[in-house]
Amino acid sequence: MGLIRSLCVFITFLSCIISSAHGQAISISITIRIGFYLTTCPTAEIIVRNAVRAGFNSDPRIAPGILRMHFHDCFVQGCDGSVLISGSNTERTAVPNLSLRGFEVIENAKTQLEATCPGVVSCADILALAARDTVVLTRGIGWQVPTGRRDGRVSVASNANNLPGPRDSVAVQQQKFSALGLNTRDLVVLAGGHTLGTAGCGVFRDRLFNNTDPNVDQPFLTQLQTKCPRNGDGSVRVDLDTGSGTTFDNSYFINLSRGRGVLESDHVLWTDPATRPIVQQLMSSSGNFNAEFARSMVKMSNIGVVTGTNGEIRKVCSAIN
Repeated sequence: MGLIRSLCVFITFLSCIISSAHGQAISISITIRIGFYLTTCPTAEIIVRNAVRAGFNSDPRIAPGILRMHFHDCFVQGCDGSVLISGSNTERTAVPNLSLRGFEVIENAKTQLEATCPGVVSCADILALAARDTVVLTRGIGWQVPTGRRDGRVSVASNANNLPGPRDSVAVQQQKFSALGLNTRDLVVLAGGHTLGTAGCGVFRDRLFNNTDPNVDQPFLTQLQTKCPRNGDGSVRVDLDTGSGTTFDNSYFINLSRGRGVLESDHVLWTDPATRPIVQQLMSSSGNFNAEFARSMVKMSNIGVVTGTNGEIRKVCSAIN
């Protein structure tokens, strides 16, 4: 059954064609597949998993950090590891990426892989695998990650300007997701990644005052106003999933239904008729959410991948060769 499932995934990849943010067709290469490193670096996934576990045990905040990092990587030029490159004017210096965590975990995994299988495993693949592993470590369900990506050589801060933002309406979010071949259901499912992690008060404080939206839970609004006063410290962090910010589950959607979405972009998923039915479905079963999240993550993780002889396999993830 595992072979059949992998084959079905592989065939799906052959038929997928998506559009880039610039309207250009991006095809998913036939070289992306489950078990790409089975013969060239058979312990690759184990090495990544152990590196992520070590990082998580040291600092659990790397779980939402790495998950978000993978999302931000894929939404800018595709899943090519470009968000990992350091230096002036790289994606890493863009405002939406300044709070990303876990770079050292990816680099640690890369160092170990280079010692075991030099020049074989890409940083883009390490990040895709690590994102899956963080979900498992926070009590979510794992999935098979197709591998075979190569690393991109371009990383420019301005390319991150079109990332989905905390104030985006559903219509704007739909536009950004659709431009990359992701539909409205993918949008809502992937937003469920906000079951992990926090946001700084400065990101959402503007919606806390003079808010007359009847769909916002008033006691919750008062609570947020206390944590994030009008002239307070914008760096104070608040869980995006109140009461369950360190566990991968569907409580994020339950909170949305109760008017407890922290970001405006989350809150509108409940108030907009285009997305509310999807939220209602996902809040009814944590198991269903986990399965759908895995499906949408595989779909997202194959946006604009670099394969074949294109790109490179970086020696260190923070710099091109």
